[in-house]
Amino acid sequence: MARSPRRPAQPLSEHYGDLVRVALMEARPAGLHTVQLVAATRLKQSQVQRGIRHLRDVGAAENLTPITWRRKDGYMFSDDPADWIEYEKKQLAQALGRLTRMITGTLAPHLARCPDDEWAQLVSARLTGVTASLAQLSK
Repeated sequence: MARSPRRPAQPLSEHYGDLVRVALMEARPAGLHTVQLVAATRLKQSQVQRGIRHLRDVGAAENLTPITWRRKDGYMFSDDPADWIEYEKKQLAQALGRLTRMITGTLAPHLARCPDDEWAQLVSARLTGVTASLAQLSK
């Protein structure tokens, strides 16, 4: 059976993202914590998180103001580049922490047990540069 040429159904992520975007725009310049977004959108916490992920995935492509998060303010749209930089640095520091734990907890023991393993040597060589870059960027 052929589909009718009607408008395609809006994916749930996009719908949740729209609801979260509207709530954050109404709260501007203040931010909203997840609990507040749940109340404002009447979505479940998992749906709010899905909406935020959708906004982060498509927001940059649509030239929207980036979503930032701070413990004190929650999620927010900020027009201040200093807020964006602060958030970016914290995200890079998190990525560095995860990568460092992977190196010390998995890769280093792998190299210790199999020092001639080409894969482990390749990963170690590549990640050395990545960790150095992340450490510098997160300062």
